Amino acid sequence: MSQLAYKRTNVYEKADEKLLKEIFDYAEGYKRFIDEGKTERESCAYVKQAAIAAGYKPFKFGQKLVAGDKVYYDNRGKNLYLIKIGTKNVAEDGVRIIASHIDSPRIDFKQVPLYETENIAFAKTHYYGGIRKYQWATVPLALHGAVALKNGDVINVKVGEDENDPVFYISDLLPHLAAKQNAKTLGEAIGGEDLNIWLGNIPYTAASDDKDKTVKENLLKILNEKYGMDEADFLSAELCVVPAFKAKDIGFDRALIGAYGHDDRVCSYPAYTALLDETENPHTTMVILADKEEIGSEGTTGMQSSLFIDLMDEIAASFGVSSAAVRANSMCLSADVNAAYDPNYPEVCEKLNSAYVSCGAGITKFTGARGKSGSNDADAEFVAYIRRIFDENGVIWQTGELGKVDVGGGGTVAKYIAKYNINTIDIGVAVVSMHAPYEVVSKADVYETYLAFRAFLK
Repeated sequence: MSQLAYKRTNVYEKADEKLLKEIFDYAEGYKRFIDEGKTERESCAYVKQAAIAAGYKPFKFGQKLVAGDKVYYDNRGKNLYLIKIGTKNVAEDGVRIIASHIDSPRIDFKQVPLYETENIAFAKTHYYGGIRKYQWATVPLALHGAVALKNGDVINVKVGEDENDPVFYISDLLPHLAAKQNAKTLGEAIGGEDLNIWLGNIPYTAASDDKDKTVKENLLKILNEKYGMDEADFLSAELCVVPAFKAKDIGFDRALIGAYGHDDRVCSYPAYTALLDETENPHTTMVILADKEEIGSEGTTGMQSSLFIDLMDEIAASFGVSSAAVRANSMCLSADVNAAYDPNYPEVCEKLNSAYVSCGAGITKFTGARGKSGSNDADAEFVAYIRRIFDENGVIWQTGELGKVDVGGGGTVAKYIAKYNINTIDIGVAVVSMHAPYEVVSKADVYETYLAFRAFLK
């Protein structure tokens, strides 16, 4: 008799020695990826290199695609599309799409960042995405990004990751002097304009003029010698402050991974590795690694850009079929994380409808806030289809929503894809302490999400 009641399965409870080895081996590749790709630029470059090694070629608009083609489209170094053309009729079969994002909450340098006060040089910043500002003080920080010089050269910057590198810092009050700060709410204790990065303390003693014997001037000298830039070049720079932590196993049993940027690179890694590994897939498939999701998917590299529909049109045009027909028969997994049930904070979650650590890939039928506002709400038939292919392929999965009703909410790229008449549902890994400088996920959930994506693609 089949099981009548719905019950979650803990992956580790049923994992034999072989599965446990597969889970842990896969996690090591993910840890390398997330350490190397702390920004969307770095993630994009990392995945593009892997795609090229797997035989993917750059795509140019107007190029005719044929069955067997494997192409990528690199959008400004921050948004990547991987496309494999299958043998099935694309007008009838559509495209199998997995869409994730490779940007994460962080702190950005302002365009005029440098200033000095009391012999300390600082950088002014503007935070990116939803962060809890107090979490970013008094932790080691690294500087990643790119400086576009006026002559057109682009200089890549990465400081704080090597053992011999300096790191950077945001200060906070000592408890002895924090009585007034302690009386504030967590959200008010440190303001956005207080997230100033400590950069240096040594003045430029070699300056001939006393007014130039400043710490800021010394930093400008160092930057000029190292990168060939001057202060005006900050105007055309994208410099991101991210935690200097490395991905590490959590707990005596090493079942969990702590790292910066699980949201959403923990879904991006299974997405692209599933595509590269699923070699027998007859469908036309597309993996999207998007930018700007954390700030509404805006801009040329976000999911609201017309690039997505332009590429779908190019696929349709290659086979002389209707783009509307291709979209109508396509389906998409919006590969994004959900909040894991945290026993330390049970009051924000509704237990029956939460995603649990190590219980597999998490299906999220809807996101949004309050009355599902701002959400794609997948239809029952598509949910049933996804359930069926996961069960037929032995994928361990669960369902969840983002906290109790009216407690909070959030969104993904799902609604931007669904608006093109494409069946779309959210699925991904449950994350503890989402958007913190150091988040936690289960190795088992990462692996089951990979298996889920492979099942969907084939």
